[in-house]
Amino acid sequence: MGAYRIVSDATLDLPQNVIEKYGIGVIPMHFTLDEQEYTHYPDERELSMTAFYDRLREGKMPATSQVTPAMYEDFFKPILDEGCDIIYIALSSGLSGTYQSSRVAAEMLMDQYEDRRITCIDSVCASVGEGLLVYQAAVLQEQGMSYEELAAWIEEHKRLVEHWFTVEDLFHLNRGGRLSAVGAVVGTALKIKPVLSVDNEGKLYVASKIRGMKRSIEFLVSQLSERGIDTKSQLVIVGHGDNPEMAEYLRDFLMENELVKDVLISGIGPVIGTHTGPGMVALTFMGSPRAR
Repeated sequence: MGAYRIVSDATLDLPQNVIEKYGIGVIPMHFTLDEQEYTHYPDERELSMTAFYDRLREGKMPATSQVTPAMYEDFFKPILDEGCDIIYIALSSGLSGTYQSSRVAAEMLMDQYEDRRITCIDSVCASVGEGLLVYQAAVLQEQGMSYEELAAWIEEHKRLVEHWFTVEDLFHLNRGGRLSAVGAVVGTALKIKPVLSVDNEGKLYVASKIRGMKRSIEFLVSQLSERGIDTKSQLVIVGHGDNPEMAEYLRDFLMENELVKDVLISGIGPVIGTHTGPGMVALTFMGSPRAR
């Protein structure tokens, strides 16, 4: 069996210990805050997630940039030089142009490394949904699945990753252009929380608007019950934008009611957090084909 590495980008929002355990390659991504450019790594070496969200709460407006073909080449080359092939699982093309950049880089590198393979896969997922797909792939790789089998498995299962998340308001998503046709303004003063999901093209849409954070959390759980497949044997991921209290509340509810096998809590990094804002809570799991 040929050696290969699973690679993704910093928007996968998996904890550093999981990334290290499975040897997942993670391409760092850039963002700008207070006119200073930072690089986001999963270990938060340049700016912690807490510090990032504190600045957002102060009214600071960050911006993100996509990974360029040259950056992909720089990351892929050492792996290819080690004699490993690459399966790259990209942030949804419905939200970013990074997937297309990776394809450009892969085509250029294949002219130089004719005996190596790079498979770039549009995950049609984001954040901890992307992370769940990468995690599942890493487990299968550890169990001995071949390069060809795993690439096929990812393509077959990527649209079975269910994303359900609630945000404080739609301002950051609307400002960043990640959400179109927002519709009526969400009443922040009334504590109405929008719940969003991801469609088959990997784009965001507003699924519901619910009064109060705990009721919106209950809605996330209802989606697990309605759309999840074999949930009691699943590890699911709960993500949060500097909102550990609600993330732990959701985890405890899932575990105490024996709805899932295990829950992994992970912070949402600055690249995704720029567009979702502080307070966001997400639940991702493997389920039935997406609703739309």
